[in-house]
Amino acid sequence: MPSIHKPCCKQEDGREDMEEEMDVAPMSVVLHEDKRYYPAALEVFGPEVETIVQEEDNQPLNVPLVAPIKKKKFQLKEQQLPETIYNMEFLADMMDNPNLIRNVALVGHLHHGKTAFVDCLVRQTHPGMRSTEERDLRYTDTLFTEQERGVSIKAIPVTLVLQDVRNKSFLVNVFDTPGHVNFSDEVTASQRICDGVVLFVDAAEGVMLNTERLLKHAVQEKLAITICINKIDRLMVELKLPPQDAYYKLRHIVEEINNLLSLYADEENAQVVSPILGNVCFASSMYAVCFTLKSFANIYAQTYPGINIKEFSRRLWGDIYFNSKTRKFTKKPPHGTAQRSFVEFILEPLYKVFAQVVGDVDTTLPTVLEELGIRLSKEEMKLNIRPLLRLVCTKFLGDFNGFVEMCVEHIPSPVDNAKLKVEHIYTGPLDSVLAEDMCTCNPDGRLMVHSTKMYPTEDCTFFQVLARVMSGTLSAGQEVRVLGENYTLSDEEDSRILTVGRLWIYEARYKVEVTRVPAGNWVLIEGIDQPIVKTSTITDVNIYEDLYIFRPLKFNTQSVIKIAVEPVNPSELPKMLDGLRKVNKSYPLLATRVEESGEHVVLGTGELYLDCVMHDLRKMYSEIDIKVADPVVAFCETVVETSSLKCFAETPNKKNKITMIAEPLEKGLAEDIENEIVQITWNKKRLGEFFQTKYDWDLLAARSIWAFGPDMTGPNILVDDTLPSEVDKGLLNSVKDSIVQGFQWGTREGPLCEEPIRNVKFKILDAVIAQEPLHRGGGK
Repeated sequence: MPSIHKPCCKQEDGREDMEEEMDVAPMSVVLHEDKRYYPAALEVFGPEVETIVQEEDNQPLNVPLVAPIKKKKFQLKEQQLPETIYNMEFLADMMDNPNLIRNVALVGHLHHGKTAFVDCLVRQTHPGMRSTEERDLRYTDTLFTEQERGVSIKAIPVTLVLQDVRNKSFLVNVFDTPGHVNFSDEVTASQRICDGVVLFVDAAEGVMLNTERLLKHAVQEKLAITICINKIDRLMVELKLPPQDAYYKLRHIVEEINNLLSLYADEENAQVVSPILGNVCFASSMYAVCFTLKSFANIYAQTYPGINIKEFSRRLWGDIYFNSKTRKFTKKPPHGTAQRSFVEFILEPLYKVFAQVVGDVDTTLPTVLEELGIRLSKEEMKLNIRPLLRLVCTKFLGDFNGFVEMCVEHIPSPVDNAKLKVEHIYTGPLDSVLAEDMCTCNPDGRLMVHSTKMYPTEDCTFFQVLARVMSGTLSAGQEVRVLGENYTLSDEEDSRILTVGRLWIYEARYKVEVTRVPAGNWVLIEGIDQPIVKTSTITDVNIYEDLYIFRPLKFNTQSVIKIAVEPVNPSELPKMLDGLRKVNKSYPLLATRVEESGEHVVLGTGELYLDCVMHDLRKMYSEIDIKVADPVVAFCETVVETSSLKCFAETPNKKNKITMIAEPLEKGLAEDIENEIVQITWNKKRLGEFFQTKYDWDLLAARSIWAFGPDMTGPNILVDDTLPSEVDKGLLNSVKDSIVQGFQWGTREGPLCEEPIRNVKFKILDAVIAQEPLHRGGGK
């Protein structure tokens, strides 16, 4: 059959082909094990690929050969830009007009309502957020740990376009800061790039310890101060105070803050807060209430058009009464039961609204709402009490125009505050071209940018730098010079030239990308984080004059608790060190160091602070198991009485000799230095007068103070107590810088346990200095 023979033919043809190939191949004997059935790995994959052959499994079956890429997520982020009541192009255009910008930090004690207040501003400008009325939004608590713990850990900025009472738009950069005393370093970092603060005070709790500390810190930072008395609903709902008692409570808070302001501020910068001046607003974040006297007067003016808003608002605070018969305001009550104008015109209407919504929704509430001109649908009337009260208050009092008005009137714009800001934070001369550009907030001037905080990317591999443009205009892709905190004219090592990546406006849970940012604005910068540790000064590479940095942050607290850390697996030490470098960037006051024993020590302000640091170190930055020692409080060293012996030191060449003694400082002097009541930068005459009058020093000693240590506000003093008849003062002054440097080093790490020295006065009693400069150089 043909069907059977055809395959045979093919087989025969195949054999013939193979025989032909074998004839062509060289005749040689190939052993069985040398026969090649498959091509080598090199031929298949090429020389670029390394091939490893394993005959046994080196890892368990449940572990994948190629580990999947883990998507790390530690922050709440918007997947796309949310809807806003303004156009993003409009927001970007407003950045070009610094007179319409306000840079504001919201500060206050723990749980006094700062984050909830920002939520109200976000809901006001983001229509899509209004559906989340039932639950707390806590928009600026972007970390999952913040949401779980119920406290703000990081200071987060939000840039919003808000309207004042006249419906004029302003660009308000708001910094929501933590209220916990452990995280006051975040407040310091945020205040540096702000022009003013809004101090939040709980109406029921009043002024607390951290309120005082933050107020004092704002005064020291030379910032404009405004007050927001928050949670006024607690006076009605929780404390159930009558309106008159609520007024007394509010007045007491204002008086207490003014007493603190007069205590902390000097006469030149004296500030006063009062609802009449307009720098005090009243709020209830829970029920979306916020008003000043002026904004409340504006509500009356809409009903009675003939009212002069300014004059009416001035009569709504203090011992002023309204006589309904004469239709005039008087300082004496017209009758025995007369109420003060603040109670009659502001508190009583609020109390009435709260009482009606909480008490009798079905029968009398519709009548009251009709009187107020508020219309609610049937569905809205069926809401639970809290959302209903929020809705009624929003319709009654409107948006937070009073807050914006307060910020606009009493917190200066970046242009108005530029000179004071530069004088306070810039270390260079104020008569230079750079300083002049910054003092005028010139967007066309030379570029100067000051960064104070860094935020990690979503995968926590890099950081984005938050900064304020002081002068010039920063552009994406621009080449800049980044100066660190240790940069000086004599030591330019802490300087790097880098290229700016993308630029954003930071909005807590989303970012708006921009191509350029002019002077007076905040900006989030990509690509320059590598050399920055805490703060930095960023300038253009084409500036050839002398460069000076912005001074490092001065904190109102110290890192006093320390823990030793080490990886469970010693081979993972490099990962832990990389993680330590990253948490050091993330927390402004965190300090890390290596002890002589080789231990890695982390210093923080408290247990909650270190707990957050260790969470970030383990989960976000190093992703390894880390062992932690018990926390220990950092110590200080001191002397309790004057040295019994003179102590001297000689240089190795035996040509120079310095003799000193140590003795305790007078009581209270160390605190005065730390609180900057006395400053080493004063001239000798002023310094001498202070020590003579307050601490009874003799004139010679008072005018011979060389330095405070271990820094400008350190609690130790170095005094030149030598006599001109015994010591050559010219030679001694020639080595003054070296002696002061040694004093600073010595007081930073004392001889007993390498902890800072405190409350000690070091006196130079005698000095033998070589005549030849060669023999008294720094290395001798």
